[in-house]
Amino acid sequence: MLVSVNNQPVEITTGPSTLSNLLQQLQFGDRKGIAVAIKDQVVPQSTWPTYALQENDKVTIIQATQGG
Repeated sequence: MLVSVNNQPVEITTGPSTLSNLLQQLQFGDRKGIAVAIKDQVVPQSTWPTYALQENDKVTIIQATQGG
């Protein structure tokens, strides 16, 4: 399945097409301070394991950074 992640095409190659599997594939699975939106709607972290992605979904991943 092909989705767009931060405006880059990504093919989901591991397991079911859930948001959690996509984040694991992209090595975001264990990171803290990230937020995910699908089609400009924020997806609560509690639903990531069961959130089923659809072909051509537009996924935006934002990571908080610290600094000043």
